Amino acid sequence: MSETPQPADLIVFGGTGDLSMRKLLPALYHCDRDGLLAPETRIIAMSRGGLDDADFRGKVDAEVRGSVPVDDLATWQRFLGRLHHVSIDVSGGDSTGWAKVTALLAGHEQRDRVFYLASPPMTFGPFCREAHRAGLVTPASRVVLEKPLGRDLASAQHINDEVGAIFHERQIFRIDHYLGKETVQNLLVLRFANAFLEPIWNSLWIDHVQITAAETVGTPGRRGYYDHAGALRDMVQNHLLQLLCLVAMEPPARNDRESIRDEKVKVLESLRPITGGEVDRFTVRGQYTAGVSGGVQVPGYLDEPDNTPPTEASHRVETFAAIRAEVKNWRWAGVPFYLRTGKRMPYRSSEIVVQFKEVPHSIFPGSTPNRLVLRLQPSEGIRLELMAKEPGAGEVALKPVPLSLSFAETFTARVPDAYERLLMDVLAGNPTLFMRRDEVEAAWRWIDPILTEWESQNMLPEPYPAGTAGPAGAHELVGRSGRAWHEEDLA
Repeated sequence: MSETPQPADLIVFGGTGDLSMRKLLPALYHCDRDGLLAPETRIIAMSRGGLDDADFRGKVDAEVRGSVPVDDLATWQRFLGRLHHVSIDVSGGDSTGWAKVTALLAGHEQRDRVFYLASPPMTFGPFCREAHRAGLVTPASRVVLEKPLGRDLASAQHINDEVGAIFHERQIFRIDHYLGKETVQNLLVLRFANAFLEPIWNSLWIDHVQITAAETVGTPGRRGYYDHAGALRDMVQNHLLQLLCLVAMEPPARNDRESIRDEKVKVLESLRPITGGEVDRFTVRGQYTAGVSGGVQVPGYLDEPDNTPPTEASHRVETFAAIRAEVKNWRWAGVPFYLRTGKRMPYRSSEIVVQFKEVPHSIFPGSTPNRLVLRLQPSEGIRLELMAKEPGAGEVALKPVPLSLSFAETFTARVPDAYERLLMDVLAGNPTLFMRRDEVEAAWRWIDPILTEWESQNMLPEPYPAGTAGPAGAHELVGRSGRAWHEEDLA
């Protein structure tokens, strides 16, 4: 990223939606507050909201201002002054709306131009075609695609073909906000900037790896979307597999734009396929029922308030998914990777747990294997658990002692939100933390057989009460090998 921010036009399609109001606009305000946006940079929202510039600025002032630290009204007013809105219906061939966007961008063709598609994936292709037809796609343009990118391999390839017909691959930024988190980036630094870890980062010393993304929230008002997504598409295919790649990847030759992405693709291509009858053995799906979450009685998935009644798809969709994966290469042969995600869990946490093996010969009773825990949320940090002697005379008593790095406590500077980092990378044209086409398709290629088997079965997802740690089958998945899910300090 250059020291002097360059002017840019950021066009957000779906600019009045939930993602924009909760994540994108607060992140852009923080970037502005930190001096990372050039004075001429504009943020142009496109939606069917029927708003003009003043209406949109008023909406942002009312809905976003309370969620960001506005300690300088002049900075906030400067940010509001960057905002514009164009009312448009992309699906209806709205020539008037496109003409307004064209007029707004006229004369600024040399600027970096970023189209951020904060909209459903079925709109990606039509939007790109209409933007191209309106003459808005310049050599300096980029497009950001939000997940989920399709529902399966075929639909992902179709979307990639549609967008790729308009934009070159170097112009396409497929975003996964997990990759912008400080802990995820620190995982690369931890692995490749510390000599003591690399010799033991393999199957000789690591027993297994757990990757968990647990949420306490349910899906009120979102069942229409979730019925057709489910936990496997919504979380595993992107977030959890991305984290697996960063844990398992080989050291890249360079820290450049393609070397890291090359190594991630190799991991995905090394995943042992789970097909046919193996799906029941190595995967678990569940759906939450009524229970107590956060001390409050909450409804089950089928009874969550929504505009539409439950359908057959509602009964079959999973709100919890767990998988036992294997990376079939020399480094990781025999090491299981346990992936788990669920809604209405008893805690909110995203973490990676690297469980080391026991010492070859312990001379102390009561010793337990070392463990490395990387917490992505709610409080980002790294903890290495070592064995130490408890103070006192007499027999030696051991106790696991954590060596902890809390980003909030160690670094006085505010930890940026993941979207802040990723948005600035887009404006800088740096694709390192974004997914390449072959990477997305390799992930779907591994997920597809699991989806196919689940959808062909007549069995419903295994129920689990809200506020519990998932269905019994998930505990059996790890318990069959004498292991258990890491739950310490999560509740």
